[in-house]
Amino acid sequence: MTSTGWETVHVDELDAIPVAGVVWHPVRRRLGIEAFGMNAYTAEAVGKQIVEEHDESSLGHQEVYVVIRGRVTFTVGGETVDAPAGTIVFIREPTLRRVAVAETEDALVLAVGNAAGRAYEPSAWETSFAAAPLLDQGRYDEALELFAEGLREHPGNPSLLYNLACAEARAGRRDDAIAHLREAIAAGERFAERARSDPDFDAIRDDPSFPV
Repeated sequence: MTSTGWETVHVDELDAIPVAGVVWHPVRRRLGIEAFGMNAYTAEAVGKQIVEEHDESSLGHQEVYVVIRGRVTFTVGGETVDAPAGTIVFIREPTLRRVAVAETEDALVLAVGNAAGRAYEPSAWETSFAAAPLLDQGRYDEALELFAEGLREHPGNPSLLYNLACAEARAGRRDDAIAHLREAIAAGERFAERARSDPDFDAIRDDPSFPV
């Protein structure tokens, strides 16, 4: 339901995008939230991750996870917590590693986050996550447009440049892929090592101008 100044949506109406070992439900993108990050997550099966293992060191985000339904096991900084529906897990320290596993089929976790004392900026990874199903379906033009939008919001972001290069390679845009991969590596050396074994570049790896 949409009205002037407010909107409602049921979580089951959101896109369900399997990516990074979890199923992402893009709340922030769907509602156009600008003040904070918010996403929902489910798991591919019982025993699978519902929150991928990560920390927020690079962004400095504090995060709150709310178990909306089902039961989840969180591990934060090496400590394990049983989290039935209604549990709130607040991770104040961004450097703490966290991961969560679904213990029931219906498990659903809502995540909210931002850096303390800083205006919110949408994370670049949202673009890559949103583009993943389009690439899997061969909808390359739509995926490439998403990456273009992401780079307008995050100029020069090496992760977006790398994923754009992957998408262009899959779409047969050899020269564009090589150019953007070069930009990604120039901005972040770690992408050179990743590109050496990334199957997305198999079709263009024999090009003399391939940078790794």
